[in-house]
Order: sequence, then C-alpha cells, then structure tokens
Amino acid sequence: MALAQTALAVQSIQDHNPQLQFELREIRTEGDRNADASLAAIGGQGIFVKELEAALRRGEIDIAVHSLKDVPAETAEGLTLAAFPPRNDARDALVTRDGRMLAELPSGARIGTGSARRAVQLRRLSQDIEPVEIRGNVDTRIRKVDDGDYDATVLAMAGLSRLDVSGRVAELFNVDAMTPAVGQGALGLQCRSDDGDVTGALASIDDAATRAACLAERAFLARLGGGCRLPFGAYAELRDGLLDLRGFVSDEDGGNFFRGELSDAVDAAPQLGARLAELLLAQGAAAFVPAREQG
Repeated sequence: MALAQTALAVQSIQDHNPQLQFELREIRTEGDRNADASLAAIGGQGIFVKELEAALRRGEIDIAVHSLKDVPAETAEGLTLAAFPPRNDARDALVTRDGRMLAELPSGARIGTGSARRAVQLRRLSQDIEPVEIRGNVDTRIRKVDDGDYDATVLAMAGLSRLDVSGRVAELFNVDAMTPAVGQGALGLQCRSDDGDVTGALASIDDAATRAACLAERAFLARLGGGCRLPFGAYAELRDGLLDLRGFVSDEDGGNFFRGELSDAVDAAPQLGARLAELLLAQGAAAFVPAREQG
C-alpha cells in the first residue's frame, strides 16, 4: 500500500514539475514490522510515521508520503505537512465472501476489524453481529474472510482502490452510518519546514478542499487529545461554499455515544474542528474522555 500511494504521489509531483528527478527509498516502520499486531498493542497512531520523520530530520529523504490517518494530530518539530493531494474515497467498505450486505449476514456473523471506531459503529448498525479482532494487511484480511475465519471485514475504500481490489466490496457505508477516521482516504506529504525548494514543489499538488477538510478533522482530534484512544471519527467536506464537519466520540463499549455536525467558512477549518470537539465534550463526552486528552 505504502509503495503504491508513494508512486502515485511522485507521479503527480513530476506531472507538475517535470524538471525534478526522484529516487524512491523504502523505509520499514514499526507498523510495517508488526503488521499482524493491533495498532493499540504496538504503540498507537504514530508507529507508521516515526521512522520517516526521523529520516527527514537526518536529511536522508526530502519527502515522506503518509496515509494521513496515520499521522498524529501534532506534527514533529521542524517538519510540515506541505501538501494534501486530492482525497480519495474516505468511506469504509464491507467485504464478504459472497457479496452479501451487512443486513443480509447471518445472526452472530463475525466481522473482523482492528478498529474500535468501526466496531462501535457496526454495533449501532446491527445488534446481531459480532465485531472481532483481525490482524494483517488488506490481502491477509480478505483471505481470512474467504477462508471462513470471518464472515466479513471492514476496510477503507481508498486502500482497496489503491490495491485494485475494489471489486470485492459488498457494501459502501455512507459517512453518517460509518464516520471515517480522521484523514481517511487522504495523503499527507511531509518535508522539512525550512526546505523552500521542496515545499514549493509540493505546493503544486496541494488541493485546497482536501487541505481544509483535513485541517478541520485534525483539529477535532487535537482538541479531543492527539493521542485519543477512544472510538472517534470525523469527516469534513465542502457543501454550498461552506465546510461541513461531522464527528463522533464514544466510550469503549458504545454505551455513551455523542455525535455532532457544524459548518463554517473554509478559512475557519481549524476553529471548526475545535468547536465540534468542544460541543461533544459539553454534551457529555467529557465524562469519559480523560482530562489529559482534552488538553
């Protein structure tokens, strides 16, 4: 996946800057080395970016290409997210053996997911299914469904598309039924803040609508706590000239679930994200979001 999305990013930069030449360097992260382990078990969100950020600071690479949902709310000192290319489909998708949709699965169906966000929302969609832990990359998870270990799995549509396996999708969840992870479907291209040549080149592929949406979502996460380990999600999009942001946060078992939606001007994206988080905290989420995470 990482190599596929890096190739796409490089091609886009070259299309806009044909004078530039690139050398691809593959850096294995902690998340890559422990692909079969759950995210929570091996250190949380930053495990896919730390090694790349270290390589940037050492000058070993000039650009790091990240799945934005893997990038913590606060980026490392001396580095900047200089480009947000146009976002892919941010929705979550259900993959089953025989193409059945969620409502058609048998009672007690086992749905593999390593995401508390997805598990909580799946239970709200159907009380008759059982979200269970699944590990491995996209191909491994699909194979486990085909082998009968699980009745279904839920994966990001953007990843399925990048790997050219979108034909396996049985159902696409709308963003109200299954609110995506912050930054899902988007890439973040990171470089050193003082590297003017690189920031200039990356600016050529920055998409204003994607940037605004992702800044709002990341501000929502930052206000809840950059390391928030509770189930939460947020998704922003332009509607009638305004930036519309919806999001939720829940306790671990989904018994306390708070959802909200706000709109504001595009240039107020960070403030919009913070305001929505404040709204959910005031509605009652502050009772289970640890004070250290609320900031």
